Amino acid sequence: MTRLSVEMLAADTVEPITSAGHAQLGIAVLAGIAVIVLLITKFKLHAFLALTIGSLALGAFAGAPLDKTIASFTSGLGSTVAGVGVLIALGAILGKLLADSGGADQIVDTILAKAGGRAMPWAMVLIASVIGLPLFFEVGIVLLIPVVLMVAKRGNYSLMRIGIPALAGLSVMHGLIPPHPGPLVAIDAVGANLGITLALGVLVAIPTVIIAGPVFSKYAARWVDVPAPDRMIPARASEELEKRPGFGATLATMLLPVVLMLAKALVDIVVDDPKHMVQRVFDIIGSPLVALLAAVIVGMFTLGRAAGFTRERLSTTVEKSLAPIAGILLIVGAGGGFKQTLIDSGVGQMILDISKDWSIPALLLAWLIAVAIRLATGSATVATISAAGLVAPLAADMSTTHTALLVLAIGAGSLFFSHVNDAGFWLVKEYFGLSVGQTLKTWSVMETIISVVAGGLVLLLSLVI
Repeated sequence: MTRLSVEMLAADTVEPITSAGHAQLGIAVLAGIAVIVLLITKFKLHAFLALTIGSLALGAFAGAPLDKTIASFTSGLGSTVAGVGVLIALGAILGKLLADSGGADQIVDTILAKAGGRAMPWAMVLIASVIGLPLFFEVGIVLLIPVVLMVAKRGNYSLMRIGIPALAGLSVMHGLIPPHPGPLVAIDAVGANLGITLALGVLVAIPTVIIAGPVFSKYAARWVDVPAPDRMIPARASEELEKRPGFGATLATMLLPVVLMLAKALVDIVVDDPKHMVQRVFDIIGSPLVALLAAVIVGMFTLGRAAGFTRERLSTTVEKSLAPIAGILLIVGAGGGFKQTLIDSGVGQMILDISKDWSIPALLLAWLIAVAIRLATGSATVATISAAGLVAPLAADMSTTHTALLVLAIGAGSLFFSHVNDAGFWLVKEYFGLSVGQTLKTWSVMETIISVVAGGLVLLLSLVI
């Protein structure tokens, strides 16, 4: 079932849950978000449960009947999982194939063999950005940490000079570039074109990652000069393999879905005729589902079989890739339910009505909302999902390019100032052997630079396209 048909089904079966006034709705939104924040931060409840309870609280504070609130939540959950659930699963499979086959190690070793001295921070950005395309942020960190630590130790580099560019590459991919869960959900929520969002996302990502990575790492290395901790250097996946995939085949496999989706966007612009055979073909092969599925199937041969995997080993790799994403799928689904509850309660329309009297641009409003939720919950994904639901009505009168920029504004805001309520903060702190203060001066500042630079670039692009 397509996203459109799911939304039509939801529209047929779910009525607006309340007709409360703006004041009551405003209080309901603040109360619903406050419940989610408290449950995640104070009571350490899983984000899936927090979003579910927060959605019910939102409906209750808005004065809506419980049955209609539940119907809104479940329809939103269903349509979101239908829209992005399979894509997240396919991305997880591709990432697991990349890691287990030694393909990621092959890319790392090849690039590092060509780089040295002052080029090393730039090499780390390139490695992290390429590897970060199909991988979730946490998986990318675990995969890259051994490389960062070994390069810093063997080359006698400052850990921050090498680590910050790698983290910047991963973080920018996570916040701005589909097929990562956050951007996919935002694209689904506001009805953006995935290919155009991807193209503009890459355009914003390149200068952002340069400024937050190699450039900022010079200052981070001065502020925090620490050696690479020996205890945190784990074994790499390819050390137990007799052979591993080639560099060219690995890179081509990873970039295949991106190339197919960008090709579809280009054909849509150049041909601009839905009935034309070329556009119809690219509409199919460039759809996210087919593009990612093609990359997974190709990867089984170029990555799995090239590493000597048997059919049984390939099957095991695919099976193991799906278990860790159960939590992500539930969070994304519950976030979709929260988004639908916001929309059906009339909150989106309320923001639309109020923002007409403001001089603040819609893209800046979206960025600010995402920043506020990120600071409160610590989760970039929760911030993206919630902000997308709140500002979705603003996309109704936007052009295709500005709708894509709305997604990027939300993604940029969702990365703002990671601190102690973010799991990523503690992951970086422990792996790099930093204190809380050192992590704030490096990782947290880097995330803020990414958010501000990307948000600024989005606003600049909105003035020229």
